[in-house]
Amino acid sequence: MVAVDLPLDRDFDIRLQAARRFWLALQQRAIGPPSLSLSILARHRLILSMRAVDGRLEGNSYRKIAQGLFGMHRIPDRGWKTHDLRSRTIRLVQTGLHIIRGGYRALLRRKGKDKNDAS
Repeated sequence: MVAVDLPLDRDFDIRLQAARRFWLALQQRAIGPPSLSLSILARHRLILSMRAVDGRLEGNSYRKIAQGLFGMHRIPDRGWKTHDLRSRTIRLVQTGLHIIRGGYRALLRRKGKDKNDAS
């Protein structure tokens, strides 16, 4: 016998759906598509964020990270400090750091959650 203990918190509905999918998988039944799937654009941004933060944690400069993410041909020789790809790279690193520091949990939550929910 398998049991699942689900806390009654603000993420209960998500945990319940995950538990149901787990049960279906244990029964070797089709689990269907994930209900919280991300758009292709959101997935791409998360992938870039994780790659960017990996580069930063390895000690690379923002310029090197941008070259790895966007290609050397898109990075200017001059004017890097004000280039839009520099700002984008910094934001991607910040997003990646937020995710690895626990922000990944927000990916599981649906948009439009009750903002007054204190749990």
